[in-house]
Amino acid sequence: MLRSFLSKMFRVSQAKRVARLRIPTNTQRRMAGFTLIEVLIVLAIIGMIAGLVGPRVLGYLSGSKIKAARVQIEALYSAVDLFYLDNGRYPTSAEGLTVLIKKPQSTQQWNGPYLKTGDLPKDPWGNPYLYKIPGKGEPFTIISTGPEGREGSAIISLRND
Repeated sequence: MLRSFLSKMFRVSQAKRVARLRIPTNTQRRMAGFTLIEVLIVLAIIGMIAGLVGPRVLGYLSGSKIKAARVQIEALYSAVDLFYLDNGRYPTSAEGLTVLIKKPQSTQQWNGPYLKTGDLPKDPWGNPYLYKIPGKGEPFTIISTGPEGREGSAIISLRND
């Protein structure tokens, strides 16, 4: 008797499961997805947000490159000053900034390399820094040529203070 009761219950529960798996009616199908209007509204909202946020992010990126170049130039200034303290003179135009990592033959008191990395850094745009002697009213000037990489398009130029 218990066996027949359990088999009936199993058939009833199986029938209920099959009933739940039936194909939905037309009204149920319409409620299942998004309409074209809803999708277009969401895309328009995403586009407006990207249009407002995008330029600010790009502005922060260019600003951070300028700040990074300033920090590197200040480090180069400190290294040139250390060279001056050791040798009693600033590097010549011919020697350039390479004297900060490689001992020149004309110097006896060189205690370098004066840069921690052991090589000359490039500016954030991948261009080498320019060393000008004499500088504008100062012994030397170090210049970053900026994103264009041309000498006349310098955006960062610090003088020795």
